[in-house]
This record gives sequence, C-alpha cells and structure tokens, in this order.
Amino acid sequence: MTFYFTGIRSFPKLWKSNPYLGLGPGHSSLSLFLKDCYGIRNQEKWFSLKTVSPQNAKAMNLLIAKARYVRKKDEGSNKQVSADSPHMFAAGAAKKRSQMNPLSKEHVLPPVKNIFQLPTKPLNSEEWDKLKEDFKEKANFENWIISQMVKCHSSVDVAKSVLAWVAAKNNGIIGYDLLVKYLYLCVFHKQTSEIIDVYEIMKARYKRLESGAYTLLIRGLIHTDRWREALLLLEDIKKVMIPSKKNYSDCIQGALFHQDVNVAWNLYQELLGHDIVPMLETLKAFFDFGKDMKDDQYSNKLQDILLYLRNNQLYPGESFAHSIKTWFESVPGEQWKGQFTTVQQSGQCLGCGKTVESIHLSSEEYEFLKEKIMRDVIDGGDQYKKTTPQELKRFQNFVKYHPPFDIVIDGLNVAKMFPKARESQVLLDVVSQLAKQNLQVLVLGRKHMLKQNSRWRKDDMEKVQKQASFFFADNIIFSSMTPWCKQRETRGTYLTMTTWWKDIPMKCQPNGFAFTGRHKDAYPHAKLVFGCPPGWHQSS
Repeated sequence: MTFYFTGIRSFPKLWKSNPYLGLGPGHSSLSLFLKDCYGIRNQEKWFSLKTVSPQNAKAMNLLIAKARYVRKKDEGSNKQVSADSPHMFAAGAAKKRSQMNPLSKEHVLPPVKNIFQLPTKPLNSEEWDKLKEDFKEKANFENWIISQMVKCHSSVDVAKSVLAWVAAKNNGIIGYDLLVKYLYLCVFHKQTSEIIDVYEIMKARYKRLESGAYTLLIRGLIHTDRWREALLLLEDIKKVMIPSKKNYSDCIQGALFHQDVNVAWNLYQELLGHDIVPMLETLKAFFDFGKDMKDDQYSNKLQDILLYLRNNQLYPGESFAHSIKTWFESVPGEQWKGQFTTVQQSGQCLGCGKTVESIHLSSEEYEFLKEKIMRDVIDGGDQYKKTTPQELKRFQNFVKYHPPFDIVIDGLNVAKMFPKARESQVLLDVVSQLAKQNLQVLVLGRKHMLKQNSRWRKDDMEKVQKQASFFFADNIIFSSMTPWCKQRETRGTYLTMTTWWKDIPMKCQPNGFAFTGRHKDAYPHAKLVFGCPPGWHQSS
C-alpha cells in the first residue's frame, strides 16, 4: 500500500534511499512516498516502515498469496489487461479500466464552466464592449465587473478604464455604486490623488452620502493634506447617526499622524461619551505617538487608557502590548523595564512574583452592585414601566426565600424557539436536560402558561414544575425580573433568554420580556443569549 504526502519535511531519519515497490513473501512493510514541495529541487523520497509482529507477517503473506491468485485468474479471463500491469496503481491502469468500463450517460459529469479571468491591464472601449458581449447573461455587467475587481483587489488603473468606458457611453455620468466601489480600490491601494478626485466628484453631485461612502472617504483623506475635511465628513455623519468606532478611529489616527494631539483626545472623549468601545488600534496609536515624549499630562491620559482596559476587561494583543512596553521604557527620566511573562493558574506572575487582581467581586463590591441594579435598573424611577410595585415585591420575596439558582430560564421565549413544536413540550425538554445535571433551575413565565390549550398542556407543565422552581408573573411584561434574579441574589446564575429590551442600555440590562405578536413586529432584533457574563462564577 502506498500513500502520497505533500510538504512533509520533518522526518529525516525515515527517508529510505532505495524504494521498495512491493511486498515479498517473507515480510511486510508500508511504503510511504513523500514529496518535499518546499525544497529547491522538489525532491521526492520514499521510506518504509516494517511491521514487527510475526503474526502480522504471516497474515500478510496469506493475503498476498490470495491477491496473486486472483490476479492470475483475472489475467487469464480478461485479455484486455496487460501482463505488464502488476497492480491496479500501475501507470496507464486507470486509462485501461476506463476504456473497459465506460461511464453510463447517467453518470456523466457536467462540464466545468470556464473561470473568468479579470483583465490585468486597462482596456479601451472596444475591448470592454467585446467583453460585455461575451457576458450577455449579466444584467448589469458594469456593476458586476467592478464588484469582481473589488473582491480581487484589482489595480486602480484597470478599474479606472471601466469608469472611463462607462462615462463615454453615458455623457460623462458615472453611477453612485460604481464610484463607491472604485473609491474602495483607491483607498485599498492608498491612491490619494484618485481618492481626492472621487471626493470632489461626490461632493459636487451629492448633498449626502451613505455611511459606507463616508467611511471610505474618511479613511482615504486622513493621510492627505486635506485630512481636516475628514473631520467635516464625521460631522455630516453625526447629523443622522452616531459615527462608528471605525470612523472615530480613522479620525483620531489622522489627527495624531498630523501632530494635532488635542483633536485626537477630544475625539477619544467624544467616542467614550457615546458608550462606544474604542478599537484597540486606536488606543495603540496613542501609545505609539507618546514614545520618547516628556509630557506629564499626556502620560496621565495614557494611564487612564490602561485603567479603561482594566475596568472593561479589554486585553491588548501582542502588537499593542509591545507598544505599551515600548512607551514605558521610553519615558525620559524613568527606569521602566518591561518583559513578557506567564501568569500561573493561581494568578501569580512568574516575572515579578505579584498576584494578578482577581475578577471575583468582593463582598463590598457585590453589595454595591446589588443596590445599584435595584435602584437604577429594576426600579429606575418608574416601576409601572415594566411591572407593578406589588408584583415586584412578590418577586423579591420569592427570590429571598429560595436558594440561589444555577439557571434562570425565560420560559416563554425558550418555549417559542421552535415554532412548529408544542411550547410546553419544548420547555419540558429543556428543563429536563438541565435537571439531569442536578442544577437548580428557575423558570420565569406568565400565568397564562398554566391554562390548558393546544400550545400549553397541563401535564407537561406539571412535569416541568416537579423539576424546577417557577415564578408566574401576571400577563404583562416582566423584563425587570430576569436581571434582578441574575444580579441581585444568584451570583453564579446563567441566563437563558431571547430578547434585548430596546429602550434600556444593552450593556447592563438584559431582560426576560416575552414578545407577543405585536411586540415581535416592533422588535425584530430578537436573538438568543445563553451564558454567564465574564467575571461571574458559581458561588457556594
């Protein structure tokens, strides 16, 4: 038996200079054919692994004898097989077998379509016309061909010849989509002069652009002398929406590139004011800019960035870590020395011997969190918005007199995960699986779940109630209860839910609101979340 491998180079002791092409009657071996594709001469080598078991050798000899008998029998009965072909892998054997056993019409493989090759040099109008004629099936050939160029990052010159061809046919007018895709290629290849030309065309023809074009123009302008116009484009975006973290990142890096530190810090503070998590490359740019700088105010701001990373559990990549290390070591008058180290499971650093700060909450931190969640999130100054004071009090008492739960399930939304299945059966299946793991399960639901109907069967609900604790709210929303249960009393609780309440900050308040048909139309962004937030662990 022979195997063909490509790119294996790490077994020099296994090479065997003399290939062994068959198995003799006295022994057995496995011959492997390896090809070194990375060498200069593309060397091909063989090596052989011999078996050591005598029982295996005896069995192999018996199989070989049978194989030779069958081969001789075939040679006698089928004269079309050449005696010069000792086995089925010999050269030419596949072709002869295909001639002996032609494929039927049912097994004929479909013809392989020709793969279109994008032009590698600019074409004139006649050449583009001919190419378009060859692709009549393309409804919008111009848009399709420029899209292919975007995917393959074709040269700007080739893409520009497409625009020239389109402009010649349309009295100098080029469509918006073509301009945006051409702009993408110019930004990708950093063709600043072309970026400015497209920017002038768009500015003259369109009063407003969509977000994708704004993003490309901002990224393309930040490294030019007209970089401040990127800030004007950022202001245009603010008129209709909050700019993305990428928009802010490009403008900040552009300001630092042009030595305008105040603009960079102002944009950074503005970004944080929108509760947007900055890109790590944005933070890295600040550290790179501060290298060898003796400025206490700037140094304090960089330390604030480090605290931001700590408080938000953001972990820099290797490149960013190098920038932080380099900045510390470059501060004039300081004697910082950084090194990469390993932190043990216990949290102890092998470099300095100190223990890394734990992500577990202290008792004081946990009490503070409970009160803040209760005051700012659950109550929020308007209990009637999400529940009633009486029901909230009933739920608080329920949680107070029950042990901590491992799992909290938003019963209605979990039950509706499979529309074609009976809802009570889905909930029963989920709870049963969790109960088998000896987990304390709480199911939040509504009282209508206990009423017998085609979707909710009483016998299913009785089985669920034997395996889990239940809290049935009135037939109104109970969005405040899920975060309360998770964060008020059950520190190690997982949360199973399917929605985010739209008018509450997503970062701090998931909810257990079960959509009705009316609410589903209003909130099409419903999704499934199942897990435990970072830093939350089972508490005994």
